Amino acid sequence: MTTVLIIVAVALVAACALAFLYARQTGGRGIRRRFGPEYDRTVARHHGDARAAEHELHERLKRHRSLHERPLTLEARSQYEDRWTRIEAGFVDAPQQAVAEADALLAELAHDLGFPDGRDFGEQSAALSVHHAEHVNGYRRVHAAKQGDGGTEEMREAMLEARGLFDVLASNGTDRPVRRHPHHAEGSGTA
Repeated sequence: MTTVLIIVAVALVAACALAFLYARQTGGRGIRRRFGPEYDRTVARHHGDARAAEHELHERLKRHRSLHERPLTLEARSQYEDRWTRIEAGFVDAPQQAVAEADALLAELAHDLGFPDGRDFGEQSAALSVHHAEHVNGYRRVHAAKQGDGGTEEMREAMLEARGLFDVLASNGTDRPVRRHPHHAEGSGTA
């Protein structure tokens, strides 16, 4: 009888160890799948240390997972869309100003949706990465480009990428696409 109990206990410990190892392995894949390119960016920031990156991303999830975006009114959505269109139109004549305005508009829009205040860019972009990991890099690029270290082409690319985040935030989880103006057709290559 004692031998049977020992065998059952060893089998149970082995099963628990295997389950733990499997959970750790799939946990990394799960966090990688959830964060997409944000996962790779975080690993790179940690000099290839996937464990440190995963720890950081898990901490972000703990802090920001429960955040629920507040819906925009139709009027507010329309105002944001109009402002973004004016910013894009002004890019040709004043790219640096347009990038700075786009950065401020994204911070304001995110805050209006319930994300942390844009005065703490790191915290706001971390929260956005939990809910919009596929698009948050556009916000980071615009934020960096407003410092003026890059050229016009870099600012243009940042604006194009930021447009993806703007579209997602302005649509606010609805199936209604963001209104496009005729002079900003898809694939036009202009900001």
